[in-house]
Amino acid sequence: MSARSAKIQAQRAAEARRKKRRNLLFGGGAAVVAAAVGISVALTAGGGSGSTSGLNLTSLNTLGTLQAAPDPGPAGPEGVPVPSGPALAPPAATTTGQTIDGISCQTSEQTLFHIHAHLTIFVNGQARQIPAAIGIPGAQATQTAAGPFIGSGTCFYWLHTHAADGIIHIESPVQRTYTLGEFFDEWGQPLSTTQVGPAKGHVTALYNGQVYQGNPRDIPLNAHAQIQLEVGTPLIHPDSISFPNGL
Repeated sequence: MSARSAKIQAQRAAEARRKKRRNLLFGGGAAVVAAAVGISVALTAGGGSGSTSGLNLTSLNTLGTLQAAPDPGPAGPEGVPVPSGPALAPPAATTTGQTIDGISCQTSEQTLFHIHAHLTIFVNGQARQIPAAIGIPGAQATQTAAGPFIGSGTCFYWLHTHAADGIIHIESPVQRTYTLGEFFDEWGQPLSTTQVGPAKGHVTALYNGQVYQGNPRDIPLNAHAQIQLEVGTPLIHPDSISFPNGL
């Protein structure tokens, strides 16, 4: 196959994937689960295939009694629940297209490496939204029956959000491991063992249903990883979402 034919074939495949996602979004999706802030970073098990290889994880039993997760909220435009709480913080006005942590902002979404992870945040036991348009400067929203969806913007960073449902889109021209810290840098928000965005306190991190030991900035954004950050108490039991087809 010639280089030109291979390029055309790749472009057609990318367009087919975009059409599939548009059909999913605007054909009406159903869903589950949301985001909340708490400085205990939790990666929820049971609902994700995110790799835990090489991560320092311990059992949930080390946290003691956990409060049941709240209602996840109504399904949003990606078929994933949108938390009923307020946004943790708005997208950064200073993220305008400059390279951040080696991550570029390009005029079209990249599809060579295309996976998704889910982030939930609780602050003192109360859910917080991860807003749409993180990593999409000049975001333009399309209104759907399930709520607004960011379909276009000035450019797309390789890590971004299309809806306020906690789904982090990793769409990159290179296959590599991205981290939660890089996503927060695009968001323009701090992330450490004592702070998640504007919320300060002890941070508990969960990864696929186990307790993550270490700096939450280093949490990998693996395919279908389910990450939960909790700031303060009470601590909330990890919940998991079902990733819809196309995510």
